[in-house]
Amino acid sequence: MKFKLFASSVCLAAFLLVPVPGLHAQANDALLQSHAKRVLRGGRFKNIHVSVQNGTVMLNGTVKYFSDKVDAQKKVKKVDPKAAIENNVQVNGRNVPDDVLEQKLTRAINYSRVGYGTTAFDAIAVQVVGNGVVRLGGYAYWPIDANTAFDIAASTPGVKDVINQIHIDPPSPLDDRIRRMEYRAIYGYPQLNQYALNPVKPIRIQVDNGHVTLYGAVDSQSDKEVAGLQAKGVPGVFSVTNDLQVAGQEH
Repeated sequence: MKFKLFASSVCLAAFLLVPVPGLHAQANDALLQSHAKRVLRGGRFKNIHVSVQNGTVMLNGTVKYFSDKVDAQKKVKKVDPKAAIENNVQVNGRNVPDDVLEQKLTRAINYSRVGYGTTAFDAIAVQVVGNGVVRLGGYAYWPIDANTAFDIAASTPGVKDVINQIHIDPPSPLDDRIRRMEYRAIYGYPQLNQYALNPVKPIRIQVDNGHVTLYGAVDSQSDKEVAGLQAKGVPGVFSVTNDLQVAGQEH
């Protein structure tokens, strides 16, 4: 009788130790949901709803700026870096006409790095493709220049989404030497010296492994041609592509 009782106790203990399929996952989902809700409580995230299923965090609801949507995902990712996230949050801010939005963003991004010494070496393109969706392209000298452009776009009223396709130029002492020489050759030339007075540096000099591309805008065809000739005269340059636009001409 005692043996049977002992055996039954052992069986019961063994049963309690056997994991129930799905129970551990459900507990993890509940814990993850609790933590995600906590980091998104109130403020600019107050209209975001959080649910978790099979380890995937689903974010729904609305925010005022696209940057809020991005920040919400970053906060949840810090809670569990391995968690998958479905970010279905909608940007519910005011609508801005695409052409107005594009002009505003272009100006803001062009002026954002004035004073840091890299403005002439960034050639970041801004395009609003429709319904507040912004595409960032072109080239940036430093990662911080690309990140600044993205942050400006993401926090601007009227922007519903940002497609970031900015290419960051690879670090290279040779390219840096060419950049400095190109800058002096172009902005130091008498005919082009007027452009040096503009803080946004309208002639942009992009260098990648010794290959130079000129972006931006000048006032005349003559200025464009002179800038190209000056760029080609720099020692160590493999090629020069002159993509400068002339004001008033069709692109």
